[in-house]
Amino acid sequence: MPLPRSLSVTSLPGMEEWDEDFDLEDAVLFEIAWEVANKVGGIYTVIQTKARLTAEEWGENYFLVGPYVESNVRTQVELIEPTNPVLKRTIDQMNSSGCKLYFGRWLIEGSPYVILIDVAYTAWSLDSWKSELWEHCSIGVPWFDREANDAVLFGFLTAWFLGEYAAQSDEPPHVVAHFHEWLAGLGLVLTRQRQLPVATIFTTHATLLGRYLCAGNVDFYNNLAQFNLDKEAGDRQIYHRYCIERAAAHCAHVFTTVSKITAIEAEHLLKRKPDIVTPNGLNVKKFSAVHEFQNLHAMNKNRIQEFVRGHFYGHLDFNLDKCLFLFIAGRYEFSNKGADLFLEALARLNYLLRVNNSDVTVIAFFIMPARTNNFNVETLKGQAVRKQLWDTAQTVKERFGKKLYESLLVGQLPDVAKMLDKEDFTIMKRAIFATQRQSQPPVCTHNMLEDSSDPILNCVRRIGLFNSSSDRVKIIFHPEFLSSTSPLLPMDYEDFVRGCHLGVFPSYYEPWGYTPAECTVMGIPSVSTNLSGFGCFMEEHIADPSAYGIYILDRRFRGVDESCNQLTSFLFQFCKQSRRQRIIQRNRTERLSDLLDWRYLGRYYVAARHMALAKAFPDTFFYETHEPTSVSLFIYRNESRDVTISPSRST
Repeated sequence: MPLPRSLSVTSLPGMEEWDEDFDLEDAVLFEIAWEVANKVGGIYTVIQTKARLTAEEWGENYFLVGPYVESNVRTQVELIEPTNPVLKRTIDQMNSSGCKLYFGRWLIEGSPYVILIDVAYTAWSLDSWKSELWEHCSIGVPWFDREANDAVLFGFLTAWFLGEYAAQSDEPPHVVAHFHEWLAGLGLVLTRQRQLPVATIFTTHATLLGRYLCAGNVDFYNNLAQFNLDKEAGDRQIYHRYCIERAAAHCAHVFTTVSKITAIEAEHLLKRKPDIVTPNGLNVKKFSAVHEFQNLHAMNKNRIQEFVRGHFYGHLDFNLDKCLFLFIAGRYEFSNKGADLFLEALARLNYLLRVNNSDVTVIAFFIMPARTNNFNVETLKGQAVRKQLWDTAQTVKERFGKKLYESLLVGQLPDVAKMLDKEDFTIMKRAIFATQRQSQPPVCTHNMLEDSSDPILNCVRRIGLFNSSSDRVKIIFHPEFLSSTSPLLPMDYEDFVRGCHLGVFPSYYEPWGYTPAECTVMGIPSVSTNLSGFGCFMEEHIADPSAYGIYILDRRFRGVDESCNQLTSFLFQFCKQSRRQRIIQRNRTERLSDLLDWRYLGRYYVAARHMALAKAFPDTFFYETHEPTSVSLFIYRNESRDVTISPSRST
């Protein structure tokens, strides 16, 4: 694949310097989310990686507010006494009124202060607070929705806390409260309903209704303007959650979302256009390996090769040096994450590699957690056989080395015919016989609880990629998060990514997309789509993303079959690259790291906070609005979202 010269990172458009000089000395920032010191999903990563930069900006006036989860606190939080006198009075007053609040430092980079609220301790107030919510906001929450019950408790306690903080302050404070997602959104609604002196921001990382609609295989983007929102939410029994999210979006001084594609979604589903798009960044320093990232790729690739040697024992009839490792990872949403499109493209790629007599073998990993009951015995046996072969080779090598050493000691060249005796040959023959295998290497590394209905396995059966010797594309489905303590593939996710050649994320619904972003900062090329936040961001800021190893698949203006052909073309062209071309491409990909650093992207959050302060306290703060986010020109041309694409050419 040709790698044309392109613009350098320093000349990327759209990231002009902003003058954001605000006096924050008497301002206080509370960032409120259910995932503060409580890992549930991607918002945890957003808050955790952004904390250091925000703490540097706000210093002692930055506090994260989240739920108290004892198991997490024991390992992640150092509980201490508040140093801020107003905050100490606030917490003491609430604790004496029947609440339970904890203060400490979150043991992550930046060591931000955290205020953790024990929602279970005040569960006795749930019914009265639900009544108040209905009376003042006309939002009814059913008793059986435990997650919504937690959101009610957390919201009322958060609003109580902000009101108490304002009451305990000697002078009227300039408070900014930044709420993430619907689980924290009720606190924002109550803050505005009680007219507290607080500048509020609401960030949605993915709309509730959008995620539910896409999970149901709805033709989402073609019908954004036509959905009966109340009916769709009611049919999915999330109407109360949808009301909380929509109310938070409308009540906030500033409404933000993580990408332009989600801004369009929010404008249609939540009926408010975001004031600013706040893209998600990464703490690039954590992944930074400077000039070492190529060496790290080689080292971790060798570790993956060791696993492959064991997994394909008895059928290792391909050259590992001509083997490319592709992967897809993330939440197990078969269509939303594009696993259906990836599998179909792999079947077509297999056909192209075979008819072109390519000597390249592609091994595609699917790292998506699903319900299992343990490791596959055949998979574990493969790793045991590989280890036994290694031990046998080491034993023979030691015996050979000892004879060679003794021969040289007496000044004689060794007799090669006598270096290996019958016992050595017997040991080696037994080891070879142990590698014989009657069955094909397994596709799945675990025993699936719902094997017959699993979408990945059913698609593999349909396209006929069963890891046979004639296939140039092999598939390994690892339905569990990677861990360095695993007896099967003992690698952390970061090391695994560094060892692969290409990440493939052809998502249909992806508000941002941390997986391709992580690939980029580690110097690994990736495939994304123009329906993901990351893909849109890269298309906007880079003239030729593919020159930097960022392949943007068109799922917006093409049908499913056309998109599948385009993905197949990307993969086939990637397979035709020489090793030197891949090294050059990885260097170019890694150069984009700064574009995804929070030090670069954090400015959008800075702008959102300053905008909120100016709206809530116009006499004290002034904010000059920058060019607004334009979402009016969005067009989606895709006649169908049918995943039963035309028959695969898998033979």
